[in-house]
Amino acid sequence: MPYTVADVNAVAEHLWPMSGAEDWDAPGLLSGDPAASVSHLLLTVDVVSDVVSEALGLGADLIVAHHPLLLRGVTSVAEDRYKGAMLGSLIRGGCALIAAHTNADVVETGTSAVLAERLGLLNLAPITPGETPARGIGRTGHLAEPTTLGRLARQLAELLPATASGIRVSGNYDQPVHSVAVCGGAGDSLLAEPAVLAADVYITSDLRHHPASEARENARLRGGPALIDISHWASEWLWLDTAAVELGEALPELRVTVSETRTDPWDFSVVQ
Repeated sequence: MPYTVADVNAVAEHLWPMSGAEDWDAPGLLSGDPAASVSHLLLTVDVVSDVVSEALGLGADLIVAHHPLLLRGVTSVAEDRYKGAMLGSLIRGGCALIAAHTNADVVETGTSAVLAERLGLLNLAPITPGETPARGIGRTGHLAEPTTLGRLARQLAELLPATASGIRVSGNYDQPVHSVAVCGGAGDSLLAEPAVLAADVYITSDLRHHPASEARENARLRGGPALIDISHWASEWLWLDTAAVELGEALPELRVTVSETRTDPWDFSVVQ
């Protein structure tokens, strides 16, 4: 008996409980018939036109995305607007859409935990605890062997898919690093958290000028972490492989494909 959209959605809600989502978030089933059959699922970070084309070209019945397409208020899905155009293509193509966002960030195998584990961090703990001591936003941990800030940045460059923005670092290349805090996705809201301030370096994405500048100056005066800014998309793309394994174990007859489409919005940079 084939799986249905509802079957996959139920597994998604088991793996990434909706109770872990932030109040402002909008994960879950976003479009599609819950009773429709599903044999092929495509995993992606973002729902963009290239990913929609990829899914339809593969004959996928369902996209599971990290970022919700309908996160903000929408008053029209007319197809002269990009969200309406993509939803129209998905509906006509018989491809449903599910999102697992902050509810997938906080679990033990979520976005930040995967990034931390791929860096080899030990004794992981959330930056801000959630429903259980092991769940929450971000992760802190220690490297098995101390390194330098420059070497850690180079390790990230090898670990993450290449993007135009690359790896940006605030701190001295040779300063020692042992304790690390990470937050996949936008993380400058956590800059003042005690667990971040206690780390030697904080790795996250979308660091804005003023929060980063203030954190740098506070670190010079009172101590605090060096900063490494990485691509938002790249920081969360690593999680897709873990999600694919978890979905495949729960739904063994389902074909699961991880999208290779780069959905980072930047195409090139000019280094001065």
